[in-house]
Amino acid sequence: MPRVPCPPSRPRLRLISLALALALPAAGPAAAAPDAGDARACTPGTPGCAAPRWNWTQCRRNDLLDFYTPGLPATARTQNAQQPVRVSAAHADSRDGEHYALRGQVRLQRGDQLLQAPGVDYTRGSTAYRAFGNGQARQVTYQDRSLLLAARGIHGTTTPQRADAEDVRYQLLRSRGNGYARSVQVLDAARSRYTDATFSTCDPDSRLWWLQGRRFDIDHDTGIGVAHDVSMRFLGVPFLWLPWMRFPVNGQRMSGFLAPSFGGSGNSGTYLRVPYYLNLAPNYDATLDPAYYGRRGFMLGGQFRYLAGIGSGQFDFTYMPHDRLYGGKRWSLQYRDHTPLVPGWSFNADINRVSDNTYFEDFGNSLALAATSLLGSSAYLDGSGSWWNAALGVDTYQLTDPTLPYGVQPYARMPRGVLDLDIPLQGPFVFGLRSEAVAFRKHNALEGDRLDLFPYLEAPLEGAAWFLRPRLGYRYTRYWLQGNNGNPRRGLPIASVDGGLYFDRSVDLFGHRYTQTLEPRAYYLYVPYRNQNGLPIFDTAPLTFDWWSLFSSNQYTGADRQVNANNLTLALSTRLVDSEGIERFSAGIGQIRYFTPQRVQLPGYPVTYESGSAYVGMLSVGLSRNWNLQWTQQYDPSQHRTTVSTIAIQRRLRDDGVLNLAYRYRNGLLDQYDFSALWPIDGAWSLVGRWDYSVRDRKTLEAFGGVEWDSCCVSVRGVVRHYVINYQGATTDAVMFEVVFKGIGGLGSRTGRFLSRAILGYQ
Repeated sequence: MPRVPCPPSRPRLRLISLALALALPAAGPAAAAPDAGDARACTPGTPGCAAPRWNWTQCRRNDLLDFYTPGLPATARTQNAQQPVRVSAAHADSRDGEHYALRGQVRLQRGDQLLQAPGVDYTRGSTAYRAFGNGQARQVTYQDRSLLLAARGIHGTTTPQRADAEDVRYQLLRSRGNGYARSVQVLDAARSRYTDATFSTCDPDSRLWWLQGRRFDIDHDTGIGVAHDVSMRFLGVPFLWLPWMRFPVNGQRMSGFLAPSFGGSGNSGTYLRVPYYLNLAPNYDATLDPAYYGRRGFMLGGQFRYLAGIGSGQFDFTYMPHDRLYGGKRWSLQYRDHTPLVPGWSFNADINRVSDNTYFEDFGNSLALAATSLLGSSAYLDGSGSWWNAALGVDTYQLTDPTLPYGVQPYARMPRGVLDLDIPLQGPFVFGLRSEAVAFRKHNALEGDRLDLFPYLEAPLEGAAWFLRPRLGYRYTRYWLQGNNGNPRRGLPIASVDGGLYFDRSVDLFGHRYTQTLEPRAYYLYVPYRNQNGLPIFDTAPLTFDWWSLFSSNQYTGADRQVNANNLTLALSTRLVDSEGIERFSAGIGQIRYFTPQRVQLPGYPVTYESGSAYVGMLSVGLSRNWNLQWTQQYDPSQHRTTVSTIAIQRRLRDDGVLNLAYRYRNGLLDQYDFSALWPIDGAWSLVGRWDYSVRDRKTLEAFGGVEWDSCCVSVRGVVRHYVINYQGATTDAVMFEVVFKGIGGLGSRTGRFLSRAILGYQ
C-alpha cells in the first residue's frame, strides 16, 4: 500500500490490501464481474443489492466466516489511501520509537479495511510487520468490502507492498466464492500468488464442487490470472484437469474456452460442442463453435459481433463440409446490422439463408425451429421525422420445408419503397398519406410492379369522455405487369367514422379499490364496390380476424384487394384498473354488421351474403399475482358455431413454479391442447414437462418430461423429448442433460435455455 500520513501519536502502520481474486469467470471469458459497479458491500442476503446472475436462494444466509464485522464504512477503494489508520490494542509498547509491539485484541482499520490479530509487531524504518496468533489456527483476520480472510499469520512490508500469509481461508463478498490456500503471497501492489488453493461457490461447510490448483498467479494491472495444474472436483471426484489456463480476475472479457455442451437426438445422434471465445477488441469479438454430430460429422459454427460508432451488428454461421446422412455440405448464415446514417436515417439488415430446405428439420432443436417453412431476409434504409416515415429496401424469402410446393413461396420485393405522412393542418384537420411502391419478382411466375397510394383527410376530435375520428380518403392502385398482361388499375374512395364514449366509476372488490370503465365504441366504414378480379395476387391474403379487425378499413394484407364495405361495427368493453394504474381485468365483445354483400374476394372464394361477422369476445383476468387468464372467442351466428377459441390459464406455484394450460381452436385449421409446467416438489427438486397435442391430427406435436435439482451452487436438469420435425408429421427423440456449476458455467446441452422457451413463465 502507498504510504499514508498518520497522527503523530500513532505508529505509521499500513493495512494489508490482499487483492485476492481467485474466482474464475462467472460465465465464461466474456462474462462481466457481478455487481462490478456497485460501491456497497453486497454480502449474501443483503437487501437492495443488484439482482445476481445466478440463483443463490438455496444457500444459507449465515455462511459468512464467524469474524465478519458488519457496518464498516462504504469507502471507495480509491479513497482508502487517504484515510488515517486507527489502531487499538490491549497493550502497546515501543522502547525506542522504532519497534512497536501491540498485544491483545489488536485492531487496525483504515476505511473499509480491517485487520485483527492477537499480536502485531511493526518496525517503522523498514515498514516490516508481523501479525500472529497465540498458537491456534487462523487467528489473524482481514476484511474489506469484497473479501474476508483468516490466516495463521501474515508478515511483510508496506513499502514496498509485500505480504506472505500462511494457512489461508477466504470468502468473497461482492461475488459469491470461498476457498483455502496453503499460502498467499502479495508480490507487489498488482501481483499476487496463491499456492495449493481451492475455489467454490458452495456453502463453506457444504462444498459439492470446487476447483483445486497447484498455483494461481494474479496480475490486476492486466486483469489476467494464470492457473497451473488445475482440476475440478464434484463430490470429491476429479472429472476435469487442465495443466494451464488463463482467466479474467476483474470481470473483463478475454479469449478462452467457454463451457462445452453435449446432447443427442434421433435425427443427428449425439453431439459435442466446444466453443472458443476471441476477445478481439473492446468493440468487437468473435466465437468459434466447433461441433461433432455422431451420425453426421464435424460442423464449424461461429459468431462475430461488433459495436462501432457507425453501427452495430452480428454475424452467425455454421458449415459442415460433408454430412454423412445428407450426402453433401450443409451451412447456414444469419446477419443483422443497424447503422445510423444522417440524423433521422439508418440502415437495417436481417439476412438469413440455409444450404437446403431440410436444414432446420435436421438441426433445429425445437418444434418452432424445426418446422420453419419460410426464411425471410430484408435490407432497408429507414427514415423518420415528426410527421413522416419512409423506407426503401428489399425482401426475399427462402422455402425451408421440403413438403411444400414452390408456388407457396412469397414474391421477392426488389425493391420496395414506403412513404407515410401525417401532417397537421389548421384546426383539428390532419392530412395523411399511406403509399407503397413495389417490384415483385419470382421465377416462373407473373412478375410486375405496383404503386399503391392512399391520401386521406382526418379530423380527430376528443373530449374527457368521448372521441370522434372521421376520415375521408381515396385509394389508387396501379400495376405494370411484364409480358402482355397489361397495366390494370383500381381507384375508389374510402370513408370511415370511429367514435366512442368513456365512463368510469370506483368499485370495491375483494378488499381492493378499482376504477371500472365502460367503453362503447362504433365504427362505420363505406367503400364502394370495384371489380378487382383482373388484378394479380402478389402479396395479399386474408387478415386473421380478431378484435382489432373490427376497426380495420380492409380485411386483407397487401394492396391487391380492397374490400367493399357498408359496415357498422358495434363494440363494448370494460376494464378494472387498480390504484397503481395496472389493468387487472378487461373484457369486450363486438361484431361487424354488413349492409351489403362482401363481393370482393380472393380467387376461389365465393361472395358472402351474411348480415354480420362473427361475434368477437375477449377476456383478460389478472386479479391475483398467482393467477392469469386470457380468453378470446369468435362465434359465427350464420353457422351457429364457434370459429375461433383460444384459452390460456397460468398458475404460479410457490416461488418459481408455474402451471400453464392452453387450448387453441380455429375452424378447419387447428385444434390443439398445450400443457406445460414447472412443478416444485420441495426446495430443491422440481418436475418439468410439456404436452402439445393436436386433436385434429390425433398426434402429439411435442412432449417432454424431466427433473430439475437446484442446490446452493449446483443445478442439474435432465429432459427426454419427443417432437415433430416437419409438416408431414415426422418425429424424432432427444435426451437433454445439463449440469450448472453456479459461478463458472455449465456442462451439457443448455437445457435451461430450452426450458425457458418451452415453458411460459419458467425461471
